[in-house]
Amino acid sequence: MANNLPFRADHVGSILRSAPLKDARAKREAGAISAAELTAVEDVEVRKIIAKQEAIGLKAITDGEYRRSWWHYDFLGGLDGVNLESADQGIQFKGVQTKSQVPMVRGKIGFSNHPFLEHFKFLKANTKQTAKMTIPSPSMLYYRGGRKAIGPGLYPDQNDYWRDLGQAYNDALGAFYKIGCRYMQIDDCSFAYFCDPEQLKMLSARGDDPKTLPDRFSDMINMATANKPADMTTSIHVCRGNFRSTFISSGGYEPIADLLFNKTNVDAYFLEWDSDRAGDLSPLRFLPKGKKVVLGLITSKTGTLETKDAIRRRIDEATKYTSLDQLCLSPQCGFASTEEGNTLAEDEQWAKLTMVVELAKEVWGDK
Repeated sequence: MANNLPFRADHVGSILRSAPLKDARAKREAGAISAAELTAVEDVEVRKIIAKQEAIGLKAITDGEYRRSWWHYDFLGGLDGVNLESADQGIQFKGVQTKSQVPMVRGKIGFSNHPFLEHFKFLKANTKQTAKMTIPSPSMLYYRGGRKAIGPGLYPDQNDYWRDLGQAYNDALGAFYKIGCRYMQIDDCSFAYFCDPEQLKMLSARGDDPKTLPDRFSDMINMATANKPADMTTSIHVCRGNFRSTFISSGGYEPIADLLFNKTNVDAYFLEWDSDRAGDLSPLRFLPKGKKVVLGLITSKTGTLETKDAIRRRIDEATKYTSLDQLCLSPQCGFASTEEGNTLAEDEQWAKLTMVVELAKEVWGDK
C-alpha cells in the first residue's frame, strides 16, 4: 500500500448534500438554470466540503459525491455503451424504493472521456490532503438487472461481456492514475448480498448461479487492478445498502471472507459493522498480512453519536482476529449514497466524522 493508505481515520466518501446544491439541482431538473450554472454551484459547494473535511482533520478527502445523483449509476451511465434509462420500478429497500432508473447496456462497453475524470481533477486541485476517488464496482452494472439489462443481440457470449467490462475498469484505473489519483475506492454491495439467503434466491430465480457469481465478480475486480502501479492504493467498500437510512440485505461476511480477503486483489477493505445485520468480527481471521480493514463501526444511518468506549471495545474485539496495525476506523457507509441522503442532520454527520478522527488518534497515535 502506498503512503500508509488507508488512513487510520478514514471515511467512505459521500456527504449530505448542502441546501444550495439541492436547490440548484432542482432548478436544473426543472430547466430553470443551465448545466454550466449548476456546475458553478457544484464547484462552490465542493470547495466548502473539502475545507470542512480538512478542518476536522481528515486526510482522505472526497468531493462528497456532490456531482452525482447515485453512488453508482452516474458512473456506470458514463461508460461507453451504457445508458441510464427509466425503469418500471426502483431498487427495493426495506420499506422504500429509489427512483426508477437503471443502467442499460446498449453497445460495446468501454471507458473513454468519462466526466468523472474532470470531477477528480477539480478535487485534486482544491485539496491539500490526499484526494480519494470513489467509483462503483464493475459487478454493480450486472447485479441490478442481470441479463435483462443487456440490450437484445448484444453479448450473446457472456464471457465477452465480462471481458469488456473488466477491461473498461482496467482502463478507468489507468486514466485516473494518469491525472494523479493514488487512492481509489471501489464500492460494492454484491459481496454482502451473497451473504443473504433472500438475495441468493433472487439470483437463482432470474437465472444466475449464486455459487459461481461471487468468483466472477472477484475476477473482474482483479482485471481492473491488474495493471495498477505500485503507488496506487485500491480498496473495496462493502455494505448492505444505504438509501434514506434503510438497507437491502443482512448476513455476516463468513461466506465470502476468504474470497474477499485472499482472492480479490486490492489493498484494503472498508467493511460495514455498525449493526447485528453485519454479523460478528470473526471473519477478520481470514485477513492476510499486508492488507488492511477499515472498521465501519460508526453508523451513518442515524444521528445518534456512539460513545468512544463502545467503539474502543469493538476495536479490541477485532484484535482477537487480526493485528491492530492492520485496522483503521470509519463510518460504515457514506452519509448520502444517493442525493436524497440519510436521515440525520449535517452537524450530526460532522460530529461522527470528528469522532472518527479523535478516536483514531487515541487508538493509533500518529501512525
